Amino acid sequence: MSFTRYWQGDGVLVIGIAGALPRTEARQRTRLAVREAVAQWLHIAIDGVSVDSRPGHAPRLLLTGRAAWLSISHDDGISLAAIHLHGPVGIDVMRAQEIDDWFAVAMDYLGPDVAAQLGACPHDQRPLALAQAWTAREAALKYAGRALDEWNGAAIDCRLQALPMPARFVATLAY
Repeated sequence: MSFTRYWQGDGVLVIGIAGALPRTEARQRTRLAVREAVAQWLHIAIDGVSVDSRPGHAPRLLLTGRAAWLSISHDDGISLAAIHLHGPVGIDVMRAQEIDDWFAVAMDYLGPDVAAQLGACPHDQRPLALAQAWTAREAALKYAGRALDEWNGAAIDCRLQALPMPARFVATLAY
């Protein structure tokens, strides 16, 4: 399986798998790549690494003798997985694109401050800025074990790390 290491530090590993695949196949390939990457990273046999996935629940990474945290995100030909050995983790990836109702989306999901910042952006920079804000929000929600919901003003206490991505993609790691 071919994967790319996007980021590593503080007991966290982020990998990416490229390929325009149907969602079911992308999920299977990502889980296999997670197992292979973790086995290489921790110098353990791949048989000692498994991914527990149940509908309606975040996937869990099971290692010989312990568990670790896992977050996965897919968008338009790229899948990312974040593994954290010591605590919760969240990741989100998104292709930056023009969205007609960006202001309503930002108000509903990102809050009035972010909506105002996006409104102040030059038009040609707004898709990228919106994708950055959106992936930060989604990654933080995943970190907190919460589903996407409308903005309520409550801050989530975590570290956010923007990740280097191929052109037109944006990704954020929360740990």
